[in-house]
Amino acid sequence: MASRPIFSPSLSGPLLVQTHSINFQWFPGMAKVQSQKSIASLHENAKKEISIQRILEISSKSPDDIGVNLSAFNLMVITPKGREYSLECAYQASKVFEYAGPFPDMLEMSSIEAKKDSRLKTSGNLLKFSFYGRDWDLLPRTAFYDWLYINALHRQPALAEQVLDYQAFSDIAFNPEKSINCQAYAAALYVSLHRRGLITSDFLKNKESYLEVIATGEISNAHEDSTIQNRLI
Repeated sequence: MASRPIFSPSLSGPLLVQTHSINFQWFPGMAKVQSQKSIASLHENAKKEISIQRILEISSKSPDDIGVNLSAFNLMVITPKGREYSLECAYQASKVFEYAGPFPDMLEMSSIEAKKDSRLKTSGNLLKFSFYGRDWDLLPRTAFYDWLYINALHRQPALAEQVLDYQAFSDIAFNPEKSINCQAYAAALYVSLHRRGLITSDFLKNKESYLEVIATGEISNAHEDSTIQNRLI
C-alpha cells in the first residue's frame, strides 16, 4: 500500500484547497502502464472515501490527454511578448542560488534538461526566484510556483475551461514528504480562485495583489494534516 494526496478546491470559507490523504495499491515499475494502474487504484479509493467522482491526474503518466498537457513539463508559460516556455523551464530558470542564477539559458532547454541541469545542485543554497526582473522570496513556500502555474493556465482558455469541470486533482509522482511544489495542488488552487471570482487582470499581473490573497502557508504532509494551509487573508 501507498499514500498520496488528492487535492480538491474549497469554494467557500477561509480554506482555499483541501488535501485528502488516500491509501491505495501501488504498482511498482517505471512503465507508464504501471503508473496508470496506481492512478486507477488511487482514484477508486478516493471516490469511496471522500465521495468525489471527477478526479484528474495531472502528470506525464495521466491516462487523460488533458492531464498530460497540464503537467509542468508540457504546460506553456506565454509571456506578454508571445514567447513560450514550459512551466518547468520557467521555474528552474528563475532560481537564484548563492553562487549562480537565474539561468535564462534554461528557457531554451527541454523540460527534462532544465530539471536535471547540474547547476541546480552545485550553486549553493537557494536564495530566491527572479522572473522577468521581479524577485520572489522563498516564503510563502509554494507561492511563486503556484503563481506561475495559475498564470500559464489562465492564458490558455481551452485548457482552463476543462480544468474547471473537475472536482479534484492528483499527481502520482508527488510525495509531500519529499517535495513542496505540486502541479495538482496548483490546479486545485486555480479552480478555487476562479470559482470565487478572485482571478482578475490585476491579480495575475501584480505580485502584491496575488500575495494579498494568498496567506503564508505550505503544503503539509498529507498523513499529518488533512488540509492545505493556504488561507485567504
